[in-house]
Amino acid sequence: MLDLPRDGDAPPARRDGVPPPGAAGTEPSGSPSPDVPGGPAERPGGGRVTPGPGGAAGPSGPAGDGAEREGTAGRLDDALLGGPRRWSMRDLAVRLGVGVDEVRAYWRTLGLPHADPDELLLTEADARAMERSTALVRDKGLQAATVTSLVRALGHTSDRLALWQVEALVEDLGTRLGLDDVSARLLVIDRLPEIVPLLEEQLVHSYRRQLAAIAGRYAAEFGEAAAPGDDPLALPLARGVGFADMVSFTRRTARLGPVELSEFVQRFEAATRDVVAAEGGRVVKTIGDAVLFAADDPATGARVALGLAEAFGVDPATPVDAATGAGHAGRMPKLGAVKGQPRTGAREAEGLPTAGGATPVRVGFVWGRVLSRFGDVFGPSVNLAARLTDAADPGTVLVDAPTASALAHDAELRCAPVGTRELSGLGPVDAFRLERLAG
Repeated sequence: MLDLPRDGDAPPARRDGVPPPGAAGTEPSGSPSPDVPGGPAERPGGGRVTPGPGGAAGPSGPAGDGAEREGTAGRLDDALLGGPRRWSMRDLAVRLGVGVDEVRAYWRTLGLPHADPDELLLTEADARAMERSTALVRDKGLQAATVTSLVRALGHTSDRLALWQVEALVEDLGTRLGLDDVSARLLVIDRLPEIVPLLEEQLVHSYRRQLAAIAGRYAAEFGEAAAPGDDPLALPLARGVGFADMVSFTRRTARLGPVELSEFVQRFEAATRDVVAAEGGRVVKTIGDAVLFAADDPATGARVALGLAEAFGVDPATPVDAATGAGHAGRMPKLGAVKGQPRTGAREAEGLPTAGGATPVRVGFVWGRVLSRFGDVFGPSVNLAARLTDAADPGTVLVDAPTASALAHDAELRCAPVGTRELSGLGPVDAFRLERLAG
């Protein structure tokens, strides 16, 4: 058994000399909360705030001396990492009875910056996390390569999640309190210790719900599945996959300011995810100005594809009620001119694009077999869907002949032949425009 410190063990002295939270003389000086009117964050003109000693927001000024910065770093370590940085990688390797290269490989797999093996970097929580990973091999019988993949998944997704959430908080504070970007970022650092516990609980809840959803789909799909086919090279999962790609994204966003570009991208991301989820599909990933989605059956995938084409194919002059989506058959409000949404009048007067401009999408959809790995999907049908997307007209959905055949008996859909399309890297493909029948 590894000789890890017990919770009751007295921690060694902090390298920065800062006593732990709650020690005498370390309480904040009683600075007003940034949320309280008149507090540092709401100075006229949106003045800059910086975390002061103990984390309290202080007035504009120099970044502070080294002791102040070390104090803030120590407070964040206590709140986010559970305690001080006790060990170097070399120390932890000795404690865990493994080679230092193994500790460095674990750290690298998490996607964290490479460190000097003698730097005091690691906490007790880091030691326990690595022990849990080795226990998956030792006690659960998993292959080491599998554990590496699991750790890499955590590092990849948590890095993106942390960045997404921090940037959302920065934008919230900057907009709500009238702060410049630097001040908002400093204030987010100050606020992290109080908000992280709530975000962490939400993360665990969301993760378990997603696992339960996957388990439910697998139980329904494979619980009474027939024996595997004779083709050992066949990809394992029958899935519908499709892309929705913004038309002229570069031209539409080239002259947007940072706030407007953020609104534009956020609205596209939120709307695509809402449409896909409402129709029963799943967003695999977003890729800049495009979204890749998947569905478990042809009909669901077709409705996702049509839902995306319909949701974004709107005249920019058409007013849409953001609350009800009136005029769109109960579907998501399109990314057109949303009635009641603030617009940047100066930009409109100059004829410049704004986040409210219509954003048609091209959509390609294919039913076929895929390999699902690393949170992504792979296979010829994915490539074909991407190429069909490139060939589609704005606001329309293209499918191939096998997908059209799979949808032939759906009374609500029609696949109209549009001729042969020469697709890059694939050659000539018979294409069909997917349409929803009136009625």
